[in-house]
Amino acid sequence: MVSIIIPAYNAEKTIKQCLESMMGQDYAGDYEVIVVDDGSTDSTPHIVSGFSTVKLFRQKNAGPASARNKGASEAKGEIILFTDSDCVPEPSWVSEMLKSFSKNHEVVGVKGSYKTRQKEIIARLVQLEYENKYKYMLKADYIDFIDTYSAGFKKTVFNEMNGYNTEFPVACAEDIELSYRLSSKGYKMVFNPNTVVYHTHPSRLPDYLKKKYKFAYWRTLAVKKNPKKLIKDSHTPQLMKLQLLFPPIIFTNILLYLISGEFVFILFLMLLMFLLTVIPFAFQAIKKDFTVGLLSPFLLFLRASAQFLGIAGGILYLFRKKNKCHTLPLFKD
Repeated sequence: MVSIIIPAYNAEKTIKQCLESMMGQDYAGDYEVIVVDDGSTDSTPHIVSGFSTVKLFRQKNAGPASARNKGASEAKGEIILFTDSDCVPEPSWVSEMLKSFSKNHEVVGVKGSYKTRQKEIIARLVQLEYENKYKYMLKADYIDFIDTYSAGFKKTVFNEMNGYNTEFPVACAEDIELSYRLSSKGYKMVFNPNTVVYHTHPSRLPDYLKKKYKFAYWRTLAVKKNPKKLIKDSHTPQLMKLQLLFPPIIFTNILLYLISGEFVFILFLMLLMFLLTVIPFAFQAIKKDFTVGLLSPFLLFLRASAQFLGIAGGILYLFRKKNKCHTLPLFKD
């Protein structure tokens, strides 16, 4: 038995298509589909109830990590698969997931991949970003990074790790944190690019930058809990980390130039060095999408800026949280 778990919160626009794709899987064995409604206020539960074979569980809004853990606690399968309510898995999704487990019995976790049918420039950029990371991940025999949009775990190991950390209140980095914990325990996880789900990426620049900020913000918590992953993981190219250093330096030099009229050389040097870090991505992108590749240096600079601000915000969050924890004993009894 395989269990598919889908957390849903106000997902009335996407959940039907997601569940229809689950009904159309080519897997011949037994599998169950579990939807955990995380306190939706729209018609999500009603839509899910229209699928007679789907098991629906409802809870007060507690976040996607809690919803996934609830689904896992109700699951009967030895293998539990996760996807999101705004994803549409290909018909071979379940079969491909199970292939990865059967090929190597030491594998406890499997990561799949994203595709999109969108035509907007920003959405095309997002897809190329994912493909760039997939190319990076394929270099490793085993990985330490499984996103919830296309994820599979052995249930015994998932339970042993107490599932996703509910300290993450939104769908951001709770999957990273679990992956890091599994990796630190020596568990083997793999990437299967053929385990595909279709997704709607951000299509507007503000939405894209907001998402980059949010990911970076919550990733600080995941890295704090697993500091060794700050240096290297199987998902994040090292050049992307290097790019984060340039926006604060460049903006500082712009400010200094406006004040004093100096520092022009340093400003142009920093801009040139940043450009050198994005050239590999830009060249690869141009081969697939000329427009996105041409715009990518500018867009990646904005991405790095949003990510830097997200990290700064995340560090401030951790600082405030630490100080709050230190003051709690004063209010006991």
